[in-house]
Parts: sequence; C-alpha cells; structure tokens
Amino acid sequence: MNTQTGSKPTVALFVTCLVDLFRPNVGFAAIELLERAGCDVSVPEAQTCCGQPAHNSGDAANAKAIARQVIDAFVGFDYVVAPSGSCAGMLCKHYPDLFADDPDMAVKAQDLARRTYELMAFLVDVRGMTQVDAAFDGTVTYHDSCAGLRELSVKKQPRALLSNVEGLTLTEMTGPEICCGFGGTFCIKYPDISNQMSSNKTEDIAATGAGTILAGDLGCLLNIAGKLKREGSSVRARHVAEVLAGQCDAPAIGEEEA
Repeated sequence: MNTQTGSKPTVALFVTCLVDLFRPNVGFAAIELLERAGCDVSVPEAQTCCGQPAHNSGDAANAKAIARQVIDAFVGFDYVVAPSGSCAGMLCKHYPDLFADDPDMAVKAQDLARRTYELMAFLVDVRGMTQVDAAFDGTVTYHDSCAGLRELSVKKQPRALLSNVEGLTLTEMTGPEICCGFGGTFCIKYPDISNQMSSNKTEDIAATGAGTILAGDLGCLLNIAGKLKREGSSVRARHVAEVLAGQCDAPAIGEEEA
C-alpha cells in the first residue's frame, strides 16, 4: 500500500472482459483520466473475468474460483478501478457474499471491496476531479446502467464531468434510469422481453434529438448500439470515458467493422 505522504496513489485498472475484447479504447481512456487525476496506474496481467456470468447463472463454484484469482491479482494496490459499474459492483457487493462461509477469504474479499470503485465515482468522489480537458461538438444523452446506479450510486458523477466538456450539450432522456434490456445473461434467457426493453430505450434516445448516447458500462452500450444499428439509426454510442479523455477518434461502438 502507498503510505508515503504526498506520493501518488497506486491504482490498478480492472479492464473488464468486454473492454479487453471489444473496446480497448475505453481502457486507454480510463488510464488517461486516472493519470490526469494524479494516480500511478497499473494493469495487472493476471486479472481475469470478474466471474459475474457464472455468479448470475448460479455456478457458485466457478464464480468463487474466478474471484480468488481476481483477489490475488489486485493485492497491494491502494485502489482498484473499473470502467464498469457492473464489474465494480461484482467486486464490491458480491465477492464478500460469495465467501460468507470462508472466513479467511471473506476478509480478503472485503478488503478488495473496500478498495474498489467505478471509474466515474472514483474520479469525482475520491480524487475530487471537477474539470476535464476535453471538447466534443454535439448533443449527447446519458444512460444510467442498472448496476452502477443501483449498486454503486453512480449518477451525478458522470454528469458533473460532462458539464465541463467544451461544446457538449447534455439532453436527458425521459427514463435514463430504465434498463436497456441487456442485463448480462438476462438478454439470453428472455430475448423477447430484452428486445422490447431495447426498443423502448432507443425510442427514448431518439426523442432527445441527441446524436450520441453515452454510458459507463460497455455491456449496455453494445446492446444499445446493436439495436440502433438494426433500426438504421444515425445515433452513435460511446463510453463516457472516451469523451471525457478526448479520445473519440476511434469509430463509435458498433461501427468498428462498418
């Protein structure tokens, strides 16, 4: 742990599977923002999936095995930060419950939970970031992911930072807090319900007149971007970290292979 007065806090980035496999630019944007916030950032190579798919499917044995790997990979850092409320919520809220019957592991899980934050919450609530050096020419709307909002109370933080982006106008949806229909394994178990929820979300987005939909969870963004593309919409999807870090040169989400 970093105990030297005035030294930079050590932060380990929990990259997440979706960022690693589908949108590495989000990881680079997160590192940029963390470094701007005065942190010494590392990306542990031993990290794996957070285990949420197994946990949500009732596979406790594999969820625990994955959690042990993650806990070991992030020992010794002052903070662990994820550009995802869903993954951060898994580490913060569910790891301690996973090991409720294992006192030794429970202590380790609680220690990790205490040090883990979603990216926007960490920047604003822990590091006190109020200004960003970024510009974005256009109107955006913001989707609150279920896990980030309901498990970690992430709502005001991204909006506070977006309000300082030069040229950006934020227009709120009628229901920014309503689920997009992804929900991890939910969209596979209940595809018809999920599809209707996605349709409701894209209708709400369209009503704002915004040209870009932002969010803090890539799972939500991939789901929304896919629906927008199937509908022939011109609305583009980006992770909020990309806008705040000024890293929007890459194609929008879902346009990488267009």
